Amino acid sequence: MIFGETLRNRLNSLAAPVAGLTLAILPNVANAQEAAAPAAAATPAADAAVAASGYTPLGPDMIKGQPEPGALWFQDQYSPIGHDAIWMNDYILTPVMIVISVLVLVLLLVVILRFNKRANPTPSKTAHNTLLEVLWTLVPALILVGIALPSLNLLAEQYKSAPKDALTIKATGYQWYWGYTYADNGGFEVISNMMSEEEAKAKGFPEHLEADKRMVVPVGVPIRLQTIGADVIHSFAVPSLWFKIDAVPGRLNERVLQIDEPGIYYGQCSELCGARHGYMPIAVEAVPMEQFKAWVRTQPGGTIKGEEPAAAATPAATEAAPAPAA
Repeated sequence: MIFGETLRNRLNSLAAPVAGLTLAILPNVANAQEAAAPAAAATPAADAAVAASGYTPLGPDMIKGQPEPGALWFQDQYSPIGHDAIWMNDYILTPVMIVISVLVLVLLLVVILRFNKRANPTPSKTAHNTLLEVLWTLVPALILVGIALPSLNLLAEQYKSAPKDALTIKATGYQWYWGYTYADNGGFEVISNMMSEEEAKAKGFPEHLEADKRMVVPVGVPIRLQTIGADVIHSFAVPSLWFKIDAVPGRLNERVLQIDEPGIYYGQCSELCGARHGYMPIAVEAVPMEQFKAWVRTQPGGTIKGEEPAAAATPAATEAAPAPAA
């Protein structure tokens, strides 16, 4: 009885604080729901503002360089370094591999047919052949030199420093999404997450590759793309642009990126970075320079050299927008 009375008294003492906490939480929940409605309603307005700026996001018909089912070769390339790499593969490496493979196959068949026990019952006892030994040492060495020269040139070309007037963009790898900072355009950052499968399918974009916000870049100009990791090592890789560079915490890496044609180019993080490593795609949208400038103007704090900051247009837009209902 004493135990029961003690437990009942403690429960009664807890009832008042719990009731008060419930009453305190309910109004906050209601307020949060009311605040979410204007945010959702603002999305069409934001889309309308983007359309009015002169920038139009590219649709699925502009996707380029995608892998194809059953394909056996490289993806189509849309960057100068990609064209050079494909030329190296198609006109140097592949012919050399084919010639060497055919030569070795022919030599094997000759040995099998001419120097078996039935065709050659008395084997030769020749131990040395100076000319043959020079040839099988010199020819492979010359082949390696012939491959090394264009290969080293291609390697050096991939790591040339960007020109001073190159556009600078910093790609930051987070667990598990990307952030793109436009240092030359006001320093704003675009946070890019994977688009949901349902939304991507409804819009006609590839699932697990399309992002809710893309890295928008201008076509035909060199871009100084810097990478860094915010937490663990990531890797920024876009196969159709022949581009791959690690994003390491505490270290800023950079390479030159240049895209030949307008389009959407997809990549993925290529360094195992945790549980959702496979869900941080890279979507690069390349547009003409005027379209790129129009897109920058739509970003909070986005600026173009020689122009007024985009934020200066915000008061005018606010005045034109209807006041929210009380």
